[in-house]
Amino acid sequence: MQKLMKRIEDAKYLVFLDLEGTQESHEMIAIGAVIYSLKKDKTLGKRAKPFKYYVKSKKRVGFYVTKLTGITDELLEKQGLPFDEVLEKFKRFVGRRWKHAKFVTFGQHDMRIFNQSLYYTPEANKNIVRSIGKNHIDLSDILSEFIKDDKNNPLSLVNYCKVFDIEFSGVQHDPLADAYNLAKLYDAFIKNPDIVDEHYLKVLKQTNNLPLPIKQVISQLVDGEDVSYTQFLTFVKQYVRKGRRDGN
Repeated sequence: MQKLMKRIEDAKYLVFLDLEGTQESHEMIAIGAVIYSLKKDKTLGKRAKPFKYYVKSKKRVGFYVTKLTGITDELLEKQGLPFDEVLEKFKRFVGRRWKHAKFVTFGQHDMRIFNQSLYYTPEANKNIVRSIGKNHIDLSDILSEFIKDDKNNPLSLVNYCKVFDIEFSGVQHDPLADAYNLAKLYDAFIKNPDIVDEHYLKVLKQTNNLPLPIKQVISQLVDGEDVSYTQFLTFVKQYVRKGRRDGN
């Protein structure tokens, strides 16, 4: 939570973004975005009009991406705009808010899509992408520190929404729907520290790369048991002396 607050302390707006990319070249084929103003407590305020475009790619979409998103080469040929044009439209969409905005995605892959699209369309404005990257926040990276599944793996956007009892709006892998739901997830994360506390306790208990005495103490504390210094010292002695007996 502190990491997120530090990243957004000077922000007045958050731009929630989702991109879809081609299967092999990872060029942008769709973009959805929504802007919110931030209140003093960093929860979401007013929402601006949304942004969504299909983007023509130099390479084919790919069967798997089409199956996942419903986006086809034919759709892009009819409705898509060149990447450089969409990038300029996005800059105008954010407008005067740009200098006071942070750009929030779920995962790092969206930034890869931006950079791959620049590679295939070198005439596009690189400064726009650089500015987004400089002010980029990966919400999944922050969430995954506190909330994981039973095997200590990060969750998907949909499953993080379930943790906070958020009903997913729209269709998955529609970039605008994903951007909207990402915004709702951010707001729920800020407003529900008790849910985060509860899940972080589970993460601590499941963490394997801790010294055994520390893990034993955390396990008992998470289970609601008090641990005294004497008990902790016993755990330490058991661990040290077992190591000696084992020849370690």
